[in-house]
Amino acid sequence: MVQVFDQGTDGAYVYLAMEYIAGCTLRDVLRERGALQPRAALDILESVLAALGAAHRAGFVHRDMKPENVLIGDDGRVKVADFGLVRAVDSVTNTTGTVLGTVSYLAPEQIENGIADTRVDVYACGILLYEMLTGEKPHDGDSPAIVLYKHLHDDVPAPSAAVPGMAYELDELVASATARNPALRPHDAVALLAQVHAGRGRLTAEQLDAVPPQALTAEHDNAEDRTSVIPRSLTVPRPLPVNEDEGADPVRHTSRFQSPPPLPPRHRTALRLGPMAIVVAVLLVLGVGSGIWYINSGQFTEVPPLLAKTEREARDRLATAGLDVGEVTEAFSDSVERGRVISTDPKAGARIRGNDPVALTVSKGPQTVRVPDLDGYPLDKARDVLKDDGLEPGMVTREFSDSVARGSVVSTEPGKGTKVRAGAAVALTVSKGRPVEVPDVTGDDLEDARAELEEAGLEVEVAAERVNSEFDAGQVARQNPGEGARAAEGDTVTLTLSKGPEMIEVPDVVGDSVDDAKRKLKDAGFEVDEDRGILGLFGDTVKNQSVDAGDIAPKGSTITIEIR
Repeated sequence: MVQVFDQGTDGAYVYLAMEYIAGCTLRDVLRERGALQPRAALDILESVLAALGAAHRAGFVHRDMKPENVLIGDDGRVKVADFGLVRAVDSVTNTTGTVLGTVSYLAPEQIENGIADTRVDVYACGILLYEMLTGEKPHDGDSPAIVLYKHLHDDVPAPSAAVPGMAYELDELVASATARNPALRPHDAVALLAQVHAGRGRLTAEQLDAVPPQALTAEHDNAEDRTSVIPRSLTVPRPLPVNEDEGADPVRHTSRFQSPPPLPPRHRTALRLGPMAIVVAVLLVLGVGSGIWYINSGQFTEVPPLLAKTEREARDRLATAGLDVGEVTEAFSDSVERGRVISTDPKAGARIRGNDPVALTVSKGPQTVRVPDLDGYPLDKARDVLKDDGLEPGMVTREFSDSVARGSVVSTEPGKGTKVRAGAAVALTVSKGRPVEVPDVTGDDLEDARAELEEAGLEVEVAAERVNSEFDAGQVARQNPGEGARAAEGDTVTLTLSKGPEMIEVPDVVGDSVDDAKRKLKDAGFEVDEDRGILGLFGDTVKNQSVDAGDIAPKGSTITIEIR
């Protein structure tokens, strides 16, 4: 990750002092080269996952992984940048009305409900791998909405569909990282990194170095290109020969087989006048030459590179180099397979005497912890137990439970007894209590309604405001949640009491046609009933109304009209 050295303010501005990376972004590389060889793609992905894994273990999610945020230095280092949308794993990450991230790399759960945990970074890395292997994004469309729809409803295609002959192991990596169901993905970047290492180990050199047809440059036959993603910077000045001026013509070098140019006269005079100086110079040259000979004559040996070699392979290489094996220690590692070398002391490339030992540190694999049995634990206690066991509390979801008390743990993901790496996040499902079907208490007196709801295991709250309704004053006009809703035992039902029906004036409809009369009464807020009798079966004029015009009646009550 790009380092942050300092932060502060300057007047109204807030600033960060960050590490400067001389180089380019992964987007620049893909734009210049198209699809990459699998070896280069995996090299970049492993560095990205190592950085994200450190963030995930520290409890943070990047949420905006894309090629623009992968920086590649002129020295080949890969850095992850722009943690502008970073959030803590166990913080609230559901964003109402806003989807954070970049459309082409958003996980389905980010699009659907705005929820983001470590697995959204895993999904984005799967898209990155697909793009590096094929030179194109897996989902495209004429608008962002189409791309979002495809992320939700279409699986990411296998890279081999675009690059025939690509290794099946690479298809597996992409499919695993981009599963639409987050539960089927590796739980974080460290888990995906382990899968990448395992998959890479099954690939042959021919498969790793295969040049995809989508590559924009095919001249990648030499060994240097097969192990380097970015060509060396063209701006790096070439080393100058000793004593050569920077402005000198680079073609006009003196060959070591040519005789040197004649010395100026003053130099010849100096040599004739200083025989002792000549003797001293010769002795000095002989001394320096002897020292160089001593250093390069086999007295010193360079420590060979042993990283990721098995202990047996490391011992064999050291023996071939004429070096002894020193102390062998073991240490946990999230990125190096069990039984393989994590580091050496001295480091690779160091020059040591032939009889000096080289100490090896061998991986014990990732440190694993069993998920404890937290069933029935209160949420706060469960979080404390996870931290004491070297794990992190993850996302919390809630569900009804007939057997587990409200606020206590129903289950964990991964499940109890599962071996996971130390520092992994464990999701918790917490009980909302026994489900209760809310009874209908509208129209009841307050005390009767309160007794019925409390008997069902619910709490009662009375709203301060009162409303007009069809019910008498003091009766329950409405309730929230309503009849038939499922609530948890102990949940609160809010009751709003009636202040009686609203009284309104009855309009005059006598003499109107039936249709006009009904329209007037309904617009005023009344229900209408017709009384035609025997003589009014074929009539269409209102002769009388049950409530006289100008009188006051409850809104919603029924007015009967007589038709003759």
